[in-house]
Amino acid sequence: MPFINSKVSVTLSKEQEQTLVSRLGQVISLLPGKSEGWLMTGFEPECHLYFRGDNSTPTAFIEVKVFGSENKNAFSALTSEISKIFHEVLNIPTDHIYIKYEAVSHWGWNGSNL
Repeated sequence: MPFINSKVSVTLSKEQEQTLVSRLGQVISLLPGKSEGWLMTGFEPECHLYFRGDNSTPTAFIEVKVFGSENKNAFSALTSEISKIFHEVLNIPTDHIYIKYEAVSHWGWNGSNL
């Protein structure tokens, strides 16, 4: 039950969005027990993001929420891949990408809680 939501300061074409969905679906399996079959993604393009007080460089803030417990090693591997993906697809420098992880113990789906 992972959810990856991104706020990016750039315009996002449908092709880029589909590429992100596909590539994020491939790398989510770096988290034990997670798969593309349960992945939800969200995109918020053209956000007014400032990094170091400046907004002249493309920037991204990405949130990864997972049902279950934290896994520092898996989160680290996923950070590397997500940064690479957003750099390659949207040309956002990896030093202008923040990724926040949150392990969630209560998750609702299909009318009930897991």
